[in-house]
Amino acid sequence: MTYLAIKAFHIMSLISWFAVLFYLPRLFVYHAEHRDNSEFVKVVKIMERKLFRYIGIPAFWATLLSGLAMIALNPGLLTGTGWLHAKLTLIAVLIIYFFHAGRLLQALANDTDCHSGKFFRVYNEIPTLLMIAIVILAVIKPF
Repeated sequence: MTYLAIKAFHIMSLISWFAVLFYLPRLFVYHAEHRDNSEFVKVVKIMERKLFRYIGIPAFWATLLSGLAMIALNPGLLTGTGWLHAKLTLIAVLIIYFFHAGRLLQALANDTDCHSGKFFRVYNEIPTLLMIAIVILAVIKPF
């Protein structure tokens, strides 16, 4: 029962974290495409900062810690067929992406980022592709 409660919490945390991973880069698109509108950028900077700091970071830690707790409660998962290792590798990439987004947020907040809206539109697709692969691995467990 404890495992299932942690798993439920993990899924809820994951949904919150992915909401940030999907929406923050979209805010970056708006930020980059409206740099000449200082009032708009001022509001977007607040949204970016609050989204990352007050939702993203807590959701990241809740997801990470609950995932580790599930592995600790069921260490046999690590000796399985390899799907979890592949999933964990993709999660490591996702964590790097999340903290890279945090660096981009700082650069945008300091007006030192020079990426285009087009760059951020492509950047925005990365978590979607990772999510698709992670969910497939978690549900189908292909190997």
